[in-house]
Amino acid sequence: QVQLVESGGGLVQAGGSLTLSCAGSGIILRGNAMGWYRQAPGQQRDLVATITSGGTTNYADSVKGRFTISRDITKNTVYLQMNNLKPEDTAVYYCNANGWPPKLGGYWGQGTQVAVSS
Repeated sequence: QVQLVESGGGLVQAGGSLTLSCAGSGIILRGNAMGWYRQAPGQQRDLVATITSGGTTNYADSVKGRFTISRDITKNTVYLQMNNLKPEDTAVYYCNANGWPPKLGGYWGQGTQVAVSS
């Protein structure tokens, strides 16, 4: 059974940094991209960043230059280094990856809360 478990969220002041981790268990499809998404209260879930198996990254415009996504394929783990955090980064952050059996839209973790105070 595929499981994704996020960690590393918390409360931080504006300008601070956090690093999120997402560890996958079960059969993770390493050839697929892994990604981070976030959802603020009353808002839809939006893409933050993705990374392919070859290391190609994609970022939302709002986080470019501040966030860095990376992955350790051997550990089925994806990371999100977040620097210069802003209050508008406050949200629940979710990890996404696909596994076996594959699902449309992939599997999701339970989320980790990030709160940035001004």
